[in-house]
Amino acid sequence: MTDISLTYFIKRATNESKPLSQIFMEEESRETGQSITVLKKRMADRIQIMRESLEKGLATPQHSRSGYITGGAFQLLQYSEQGRSLLSANFTKLLAYAMAVPEVNACMGRIVAAPTAGSCGVLPAVLLSIARKQKMPDAVLIPAFFTAGGIGMIIEKKATISGAQGGCQAEIGSASAMAAGALVEMAGGTPEQSDHAVAFALKNLMGLICDPVGGLVEIPCVKRNALGAMNAVAAAEMALAGLTSLFTADQVIETMGKVGKRLPEEFRETAQGGLASLPRPVKLHREPPSSGRDSI
Repeated sequence: MTDISLTYFIKRATNESKPLSQIFMEEESRETGQSITVLKKRMADRIQIMRESLEKGLATPQHSRSGYITGGAFQLLQYSEQGRSLLSANFTKLLAYAMAVPEVNACMGRIVAAPTAGSCGVLPAVLLSIARKQKMPDAVLIPAFFTAGGIGMIIEKKATISGAQGGCQAEIGSASAMAAGALVEMAGGTPEQSDHAVAFALKNLMGLICDPVGGLVEIPCVKRNALGAMNAVAAAEMALAGLTSLFTADQVIETMGKVGKRLPEEFRETAQGGLASLPRPVKLHREPPSSGRDSI
């Protein structure tokens, strides 16, 4: 690949009158030697795994061995179905969806890293929930995931997607940016609007530290997936409404990488700073509590 930048792919998409997803699929086909048909089938398989982990996390309260995960996604979904949501049931369900997948991950379930295990809930929550709400077929959903994957690849090449290298901005921030750019395309936006959405999403989470309590991908990771999903939808909405970013997505990505390198070591997945440095409660739930409430 001659140019690792979102600007390059956007120019190609615009000049060839194609969606970003098509350009990314063609590029992956060229690099791997596999047909687009094969690549789409593989993506459909990944999406099915996401659906399965999502449904598992929503259907049954998840309880991790640490006691940190106690069915928060299930609890949120029940709350939304009681008509108590402050904005709408769909908004609260988005949060529940985003927490469900990383809760399954924390309980040793099968998930798709998107782009990492710590941020695995953002992308499926955003794209699957919107597709379900808008009754979009997989023919629309699958290309959106290729757009998300392409954006993730660019972030990895130009900066990092590793919390150990760049803090949580590189994990939840990257996942949120991927979801935002893909959601714009899925909603009928232009490649340029996807660029703005990526920039918005990543700017909003710039500098976010990685401070896993006890060194586990549970607190604050799971609930940050909810933040990342909410941020992605907000970024996409702004871009679709015509708002523009002063800086390109490529500039923001590069800046995120520079910020990550300057974060102190204790804020980069070492479990030595931030929330991880706080004294932890001595007594935690080791067995599923009778109420199923998430009190952590």
